[in-house]
Amino acid sequence: MSDDYDLEAGPDPATFAAEVAEPDIDEKTDDPVYAVGVGPGNQEYLTPRGERAIREADVVVGFTTVVEFVEDLTDAELLTCGYKDEAEALETFGERVAAGESGTVVAMGDPNHSGYQFVGKVQDAVEREAPDTPVRIVPGISSLQLAASRARTPMEDTEFVTLHKSGDLEADMERLAAAVVDDHRHLLVLPRPYDRMPGDIAAFLLERGADPDLEALVLEKLTHEDEEIHRFTLAELSDHAGGTGTDDTPFSDLVVLAVRQPVEAKATT
Repeated sequence: MSDDYDLEAGPDPATFAAEVAEPDIDEKTDDPVYAVGVGPGNQEYLTPRGERAIREADVVVGFTTVVEFVEDLTDAELLTCGYKDEAEALETFGERVAAGESGTVVAMGDPNHSGYQFVGKVQDAVEREAPDTPVRIVPGISSLQLAASRARTPMEDTEFVTLHKSGDLEADMERLAAAVVDDHRHLLVLPRPYDRMPGDIAAFLLERGADPDLEALVLEKLTHEDEEIHRFTLAELSDHAGGTGTDDTPFSDLVVLAVRQPVEAKATT
């Protein structure tokens, strides 16, 4: 992969990240770059191993809003970025690793749930600048796990789909419909700000034949002081469909949508 990838035409950096299994890594001698999931933004949900990777790093890179959650945990130099300067920040990070500094990348939640595009970009930057340095993912608690707990949707009975990524979402939307309409499974979705928000997803599911009376929970800012759970039927939630900006939805970008199937009472004998 190179910086010239096109998320509409490919290759998707998430595919690059998942191309092969993680190599055998001896953390004492290989000095890997760590890609750490920092949880939902509340430090109480950051794992001790993730915290140590952040604390011991010489340089930490991540999106500004993510780095802000952990900046008081480390004396490392902090490289922050947004989407526009992401490639430049990762290139600088790779150069620092190549110069012998220990590096840690921070991402919201658990990189295995919605962060593989970012992991792919990190891995590409590190391989180009420091090809002998492996990248190790340190999973974290994700908002999906918390949402499953709040909504009481057992993971084995639930379909998880992330829309929180760039590029075409047609296949992902089809998975949503199949899970709810055909397989009658609970659903947990990470919406995409702001063109695939909870109201848009509800409207799509109704178009595909979902029961309008299904329970839909919009779980917002989980674990934060202003955490809030909004409860709707699928039909009620669809009233918030439409638009592509922050003013077109009542919800923030820190949301998970849960759609619950009715639980049939077990017959007693």
